[in-house]
Amino acid sequence: MLTAGIDLAAEDTNTAVAWIRWTATGAVLEELVIGAGDDELLRAASAADKAGIDCPLGWPEPFVEFVIAHHRGELTAPTDLIGRDWRRRLAWRRTDVVTHELTGRLSLSVAADRIAHTAMRCAALLARLAEGGQPVDRSGGGTVVEVYPAASLRQWGLPHRGYKGRQNSGTLNGLVDQLTTTAPWLQLGGFEPVCRGSDHAVDAVVAALTARAAAIGQATRPAEADLAAATTEGWIALPTTTLASLTSSSAAGWRHV
Repeated sequence: MLTAGIDLAAEDTNTAVAWIRWTATGAVLEELVIGAGDDELLRAASAADKAGIDCPLGWPEPFVEFVIAHHRGELTAPTDLIGRDWRRRLAWRRTDVVTHELTGRLSLSVAADRIAHTAMRCAALLARLAEGGQPVDRSGGGTVVEVYPAASLRQWGLPHRGYKGRQNSGTLNGLVDQLTTTAPWLQLGGFEPVCRGSDHAVDAVVAALTARAAAIGQATRPAEADLAAATTEGWIALPTTTLASLTSSSAAGWRHV
């Protein structure tokens, strides 16, 4: 199995993509690119059995409806929700709420934060993947699945805060130390120095690891009641088992979903 992890940014400079090849006994980081352009990202997502993208795959349905109604001059003033609670309902997707409940981490709002710029790029990438014949399902059932590296790290009991930015290089190195100790079967090879020097590289690797979890049924999926929202808004896949289980015998019978 080949999984890809994409740490997406609005611009190429801070965008990283990692390819991990899985065997019966371990995994090898085959390729790692920082400063990846759209063509590089499409190559990764097209070649992989599963690709994890660290970016919202859609916008909150209430927000979309709000913008459309406002644009058309048909907005009805809300009576049931006002002020902060009303704005929060527009700002966060169902998957953001569920992820917060499970991990204590609240995702950036794709409706009210700068990550919307990245999501615009992601939407264009998904459209190009679909045009190329790739099955695109924002709920995670196709080739692509939405991931949240910091939340994945938390689920695996690894450092998940304060490792981003040059000022936190010590924490980043500590994270890589713990990752390689916890997952000795993961061979970073010549890319280990790159990971130690870039949080974008680490997030791409974690995204590829989470893609593996999603591919073999070891990550959260939307409940039936959330499936309709997940199909339009996107759904964050959170690992449900340990890192070690990614290479266990139970993973041998994986199937592409």
